Amino acid sequence: MNVIWIIADTFRQDHLGCYGNRIVQTPSLDALAAKSIRFDRHYAASFPTMPARADFLTGRWTGCFMPWWPLPRNLVVLPQILSTNGFTTVGIVDTPFYIRRYAMGYDRGFQNFIEIPGQLYDIGLAGDERKTWRFEFERFAPQTYIKAMEWLEMHYKEDFFLYIDTWDPHEPWDAPAYYTELYWPDYDGEQVNAAYAHWYDVPGLTEEHVQKAHACYCGECTMVDTWIGYFLRRMENMGLLDKTAIIFTSDHGFYFGEHDGLFGKTVRAYPGIVPFWEETDNSRKAWTRSPLFEETALCPLLIYIPGLKPGVYKGLTSAIDLMPTVLNIMGQKIPDEVEGRSLLPMVKDTSIKGHEFVITGHPFANRGTIIRSVDGKERPVQVDLDTTVTTDKWSLLYSTQPGESWLYHLPSDPRQEKNVIYEHPEVAKELHQLLVKFMHDYNVAPELRDPRSELKL
Repeated sequence: MNVIWIIADTFRQDHLGCYGNRIVQTPSLDALAAKSIRFDRHYAASFPTMPARADFLTGRWTGCFMPWWPLPRNLVVLPQILSTNGFTTVGIVDTPFYIRRYAMGYDRGFQNFIEIPGQLYDIGLAGDERKTWRFEFERFAPQTYIKAMEWLEMHYKEDFFLYIDTWDPHEPWDAPAYYTELYWPDYDGEQVNAAYAHWYDVPGLTEEHVQKAHACYCGECTMVDTWIGYFLRRMENMGLLDKTAIIFTSDHGFYFGEHDGLFGKTVRAYPGIVPFWEETDNSRKAWTRSPLFEETALCPLLIYIPGLKPGVYKGLTSAIDLMPTVLNIMGQKIPDEVEGRSLLPMVKDTSIKGHEFVITGHPFANRGTIIRSVDGKERPVQVDLDTTVTTDKWSLLYSTQPGESWLYHLPSDPRQEKNVIYEHPEVAKELHQLLVKFMHDYNVAPELRDPRSELKL
C-alpha cells in the first residue's frame, strides 16, 4: 500500500466544510472526507511549526526533550525506516526550515527531497518573488502540488511514500484576489500583517483589519483546497486511488479575534506593527503568555484507505499517532521508542477507545529562556510556556502563574468562553495530575518538570 501524507500548515479544523463550516469553500477536502475516516478530536502535540514536524517524523512528543532545534541524529525518523525497507520515499515541501537555516536536517531519510524556495523568511528572495507573480500557479502551494504531480508521473508504478507539506494557508495571506473576494467582495488588495497580540493593543489596527485578514486566510484555505483537488484528480487518472492511502492534516490553527482579541497563534510582549520579517535584532520582541485554545490545538485529520468504509472517529488522537499509522498501513514494524499509537485500528473500527487525554504545548521552557519559535529566530520568554491538557469533556490551559490556569467544559462550552476552574477545582486538579504524570512518564527534565508540578489556583 502506498501512502501520501498531506500537511497544510495553520489550517483550522473549523474552516473545513466536512467539519461543519458553511462559509469557507473546501469541496475537494470535503469529497475526500466523504470516503475517509474523519477524526473529530485530533490534537496537536508539540507546537508550533518545526516541533510539530519533529513529532510527525518521529512519532514522539519531542517537546519533552527538544525545542525548535535541528533534528537530532539519534532519532529514528519515518522516511529512514521506509527507505531502508525498500520503499521509494520523497518529500516535497514549501514550508521553510526543513533544510535551510541552522542546518535543520528534517529532510533526513528521504531518498528524494524537493524544497520549493521563496517562502516568507527566505529574506531577499520572498519579497522580490512575490512582486513578479502574475498567475495563480506561481504561488507556493500550487508550485508544490505541481511538483508532486510531476513526481507521480515518473513514479506512480512504484511502492512509494510521498510527503507533501505546504505552508499555506499560513500567513502572509496572498492568494489571488478572486479567492479573497469570495469572502470579502469589495476586497481592496490590502494585506494585513498578523499582530501576534491582542489586536486592540496594536496602534492603528482595527477589528475590520482582523476581519479582512480572516477573509484573506479563508481565500488561501480555498486555494489550497483547489490544488489538493487537482492533485487528487491526477491520482485518480493514474489509478492510484485503489492502492494508495491518503492522510490529510495540519500542525495547528490560528486566532482571528477570539479569546479577547487574539490575532496570531502566539503573543509577543510589547507588540508593535512591525511584521516578523522586518524585525531587527534590536526590535525583536519577547514572547509572553500564549495560551493554546481549541482554535490552535484542534486539527483536521482525514485518513482514506482504499476499500475501507468511511465514517467518523470521535475519540482523542494526537499528532504523535500519525507516524506509527503510516508504518502500520505500509506493513512495517513500529520501533519501540515510538510513543504514539497507530490509528489504523480506529480507521477499521471507530468504536475503539482513544487516548484518555492528550497534551498540546510549546516545548517546555521556563521564564528567561531564549527560544526559537514561529520564524526560527531567537527570542526570550517572559513567562513559563503554557501547556493544554484535553480529555473527553474538559480542557485545562495550564499556567505556572497563580490564578492563571483556565478550565473549560467542552460539551457545554465548545468556544471556551467561560472559565470554570473555581466552580470545578477538583477537575482542574485531576487534569493537572495527568500533566504531572505525563512529565514523569516522558522523562521531562526536573528543572522543567518541577515548576509545573503545582496547580496554583
